[in-house]
Amino acid sequence: MVEKPVIDEKYAKWKGIPREEIHWNPTVNLEDCIGCGMCVTSCGRAVFDYEPESKKAVVARPYNCMVGCTSCEVWCTFDAISFPDKKYVKDLIKERHLLVGAKKEVEEKYKR
Repeated sequence: MVEKPVIDEKYAKWKGIPREEIHWNPTVNLEDCIGCGMCVTSCGRAVFDYEPESKKAVVARPYNCMVGCTSCEVWCTFDAISFPDKKYVKDLIKERHLLVGAKKEVEEKYKR
């Protein structure tokens, strides 16, 4: 039996889509990771843990990752972190018609 990953309730959905339906999270290339900890200490959504035995970062909570965010990839000076193609997120936005909801949300928030 495959154990379902625990999803932090506040990140369980993105724009109304259950987060487990969205395939967006970082991957750590352990051969390139030097265990500096930038990703572990900088991610505001606690996506990463640090494995003391291997002295490497690991993706512990992939569904906490903000859809479309690639900050940890940018911070990694050894290019040990990668993401799916950004086109995946753009296509998801188009296929799920998310622009309509985003526009409505902005108009509501900035009503005068």
